[in-house]
Amino acid sequence: MHVALACAGLKADARVLINRARVECQSHRLTVEDLVTVEYITRYIAGLQHKYTQSGGVRPFGLSTLIVGFDPYMDKPALYQTDPSGTFSAWRANAAGRNSNSMREFLEKNYKDTSGKETIKLTI
Repeated sequence: MHVALACAGLKADARVLINRARVECQSHRLTVEDLVTVEYITRYIAGLQHKYTQSGGVRPFGLSTLIVGFDPYMDKPALYQTDPSGTFSAWRANAAGRNSNSMREFLEKNYKDTSGKETIKLTI
Protein backbone atom coordinates (compact mmCIF):
# COMPACT_ATOMS: atom_id res chain seq x y z
CA MET A 1 0.00 0.00 0.00
CA HIS A 2 1.46 3.36 -0.99
CA VAL A 3 -1.63 5.59 -0.80
CA ALA A 4 -3.71 6.47 2.26
CA LEU A 5 -6.91 8.49 2.53
CA ALA A 6 -8.22 10.42 5.53
CA CYS A 7 -11.60 12.10 5.47
CA ALA A 8 -13.73 14.57 7.37
CA GLY A 9 -17.47 14.49 6.85
CA LEU A 10 -20.08 11.83 6.25
CA LYS A 11 -18.57 8.40 6.89
CA ALA A 12 -21.14 6.59 4.77
CA ASP A 13 -20.10 8.70 1.78
CA ALA A 14 -16.46 7.96 2.61
CA ARG A 15 -17.05 4.21 2.40
CA VAL A 16 -18.63 4.56 -1.04
CA LEU A 17 -15.83 6.82 -2.28
CA ILE A 18 -13.08 4.58 -0.89
CA ASN A 19 -14.59 1.46 -2.45
CA ARG A 20 -14.81 3.18 -5.84
CA ALA A 21 -11.18 4.36 -5.49
CA ARG A 22 -10.03 0.81 -4.60
CA VAL A 23 -11.72 -0.60 -7.69
CA GLU A 24 -10.11 2.11 -9.83
CA CYS A 25 -6.67 1.32 -8.38
CA GLN A 26 -7.14 -2.39 -9.14
CA SER A 27 -8.43 -1.66 -12.64
CA HIS A 28 -5.48 0.65 -13.32
CA ARG A 29 -3.04 -2.01 -12.09
CA LEU A 30 -4.59 -4.67 -14.36
CA THR A 31 -4.75 -2.37 -17.39
CA VAL A 32 -1.45 -0.50 -17.17
CA GLU A 33 0.50 -3.02 -15.04
CA ASP A 34 1.74 -0.17 -12.84
CA LEU A 35 0.78 1.29 -9.48
CA VAL A 36 -1.35 4.41 -9.51
CA THR A 37 0.26 7.70 -8.65
CA VAL A 38 -1.15 9.76 -5.82
CA GLU A 39 -2.12 12.49 -8.27
CA TYR A 40 -3.94 10.02 -10.53
CA ILE A 41 -6.15 8.64 -7.76
CA THR A 42 -6.74 12.17 -6.44
CA ARG A 43 -7.93 13.28 -9.87
CA TYR A 44 -10.21 10.24 -10.01
CA ILE A 45 -11.74 10.94 -6.59
CA ALA A 46 -12.14 14.66 -7.31
CA GLY A 47 -13.76 13.86 -10.66
CA LEU A 48 -16.18 11.49 -8.98
CA GLN A 49 -17.07 14.10 -6.37
CA HIS A 50 -17.55 16.72 -9.10
CA LYS A 51 -19.76 14.39 -11.13
CA TYR A 52 -22.12 14.03 -8.19
CA THR A 53 -22.48 17.83 -7.93
CA GLN A 54 -23.56 18.00 -11.59
CA SER A 55 -25.93 15.02 -11.80
CA GLY A 56 -29.64 15.29 -11.18
CA GLY A 57 -31.28 12.96 -8.69
CA VAL A 58 -28.16 12.42 -6.58
CA ARG A 59 -26.71 14.47 -3.75
CA PRO A 60 -23.07 15.55 -3.61
CA PHE A 61 -20.57 13.68 -1.48
CA GLY A 62 -20.47 15.31 1.94
CA LEU A 63 -16.82 14.91 2.76
CA SER A 64 -13.41 16.41 2.33
CA THR A 65 -10.45 14.07 1.85
CA LEU A 66 -6.72 14.18 2.42
CA ILE A 67 -4.86 11.76 0.16
CA VAL A 68 -1.23 11.04 0.96
CA GLY A 69 1.33 8.60 -0.34
CA PHE A 70 4.57 7.96 -2.14
CA ASP A 71 4.53 7.91 -5.91
CA PRO A 72 6.13 4.80 -7.39
CA TYR A 73 8.55 6.91 -9.46
CA MET A 74 9.51 9.60 -6.93
CA ASP A 75 11.11 9.54 -3.52
CA LYS A 76 9.03 12.42 -2.18
CA PRO A 77 5.68 12.11 -0.41
CA ALA A 78 2.62 13.73 -1.96
CA LEU A 79 -0.37 15.23 -0.15
CA TYR A 80 -3.59 16.33 -1.84
CA GLN A 81 -6.91 17.60 -0.55
CA THR A 82 -10.27 17.24 -2.28
CA ASP A 83 -13.42 19.20 -1.48
CA PRO A 84 -17.06 18.11 -1.84
CA SER A 85 -17.25 20.31 -4.96
CA GLY A 86 -14.63 18.19 -6.71
CA THR A 87 -11.72 20.60 -6.57
CA PHE A 88 -8.33 19.35 -5.44
CA SER A 89 -5.04 20.93 -4.47
CA ALA A 90 -1.54 19.83 -3.49
CA TRP A 91 -0.08 20.65 -0.08
CA ARG A 92 3.03 20.13 2.02
CA ALA A 93 0.97 20.00 5.22
CA ASN A 94 -2.78 20.38 5.74
CA ALA A 95 -5.67 19.56 8.02
CA ALA A 96 -9.33 18.80 7.41
CA GLY A 97 -12.29 18.78 9.73
CA ARG A 98 -13.83 20.81 12.51
CA ASN A 99 -10.77 22.77 13.67
CA SER A 100 -8.91 22.76 10.38
CA ASN A 101 -8.44 26.54 10.22
CA SER A 102 -6.65 26.72 13.57
CA MET A 103 -4.59 23.64 12.64
CA ARG A 104 -3.56 25.25 9.33
CA GLU A 105 -2.45 28.37 11.20
CA PHE A 106 -0.38 26.18 13.52
CA LEU A 107 1.17 24.36 10.58
CA GLU A 108 1.99 27.63 8.80
CA LYS A 109 3.92 28.80 11.86
CA ASN A 110 5.62 25.52 12.82
CA TYR A 111 6.08 23.47 9.62
CA LYS A 112 9.63 22.71 8.50
CA ASP A 113 10.90 20.11 6.04
CA THR A 114 11.99 17.45 8.51
CA SER A 115 12.01 13.69 8.77
CA GLY A 116 11.86 11.05 11.45
CA LYS A 117 10.85 11.93 15.00
CA GLU A 118 10.34 15.64 14.27
CA THR A 119 7.73 14.87 11.64
CA ILE A 120 5.89 12.44 13.91
CA LYS A 121 5.91 14.98 16.75
CA LEU A 122 4.47 17.69 14.48
CA THR A 123 1.82 15.29 13.17
CA ILE A 124 0.65 14.37 16.67
